[in-house]
Amino acid sequence: MTLFMNSFAFLVKVLTLPLQIAEVIGLMSIYKRVFPLIVYKFSFSYNDKMNDSKRELFRNLEKFFPAKGSLRILELGCGSGANFEHYPTGCRITCIDPNPHFQKYLEKSMAKNDHLVYDSFIVASGENLKAVESNAMDVVVCTLVLCTVQDTQKVLQEAKRVLRPGGAFFFLEHVVSDPSSWIYFFQHVLQPFWYYFGDGCETTRATWKQLEAAGFSDLQLRHIQAPLFFMIKPHIVGYAVK
Repeated sequence: MTLFMNSFAFLVKVLTLPLQIAEVIGLMSIYKRVFPLIVYKFSFSYNDKMNDSKRELFRNLEKFFPAKGSLRILELGCGSGANFEHYPTGCRITCIDPNPHFQKYLEKSMAKNDHLVYDSFIVASGENLKAVESNAMDVVVCTLVLCTVQDTQKVLQEAKRVLRPGGAFFFLEHVVSDPSSWIYFFQHVLQPFWYYFGDGCETTRATWKQLEAAGFSDLQLRHIQAPLFFMIKPHIVGYAVK
């Protein structure tokens, strides 16, 4: 199966050669302007299908409210703000995303979810959160983000740094499937194309391994099969405590 898979993956990689060239000469930067609209449209369908999973996950936010003041949430890779509707009233939200073109759609979500307080939108990658002070957040939220970052361990260490002691990192991520499955086969075969369609998204990451190795004091993690397109059915969901 491995030889068969590698042969198909090579063929797909050849077919994506024009996209590879476009990336090298900078033409893919045009797609970065369009990608936020695609994500914004996709978020409605994703939220509808994942509503129960998100509601169950974010119900745990109440465990991390500080003794005084509002819950401070850092939304890492905030995109268009698809999680806002699940946050308790009065939370203070700091948004970070490396793509500045999300801001227009983010503001639409902010206007729709006026039960929250929005502190700032920062253009930065998850590997470099220097704009956020250490121990400044009660919660860091990261959904459908760790599939695209350059250095997962660096992102997790930065998340730990900005969390207060006892704060939590909440996650909902699609991951690689079981190696014996056909999903695993197609995830690897179609990955070269998926990478460009998803603006750097990778379907072949075993992200739970990085979470297990990140040094959190407590990790609550579940594997689920999401009611989504087969390439991104395998998900992990949970939270990790600093």
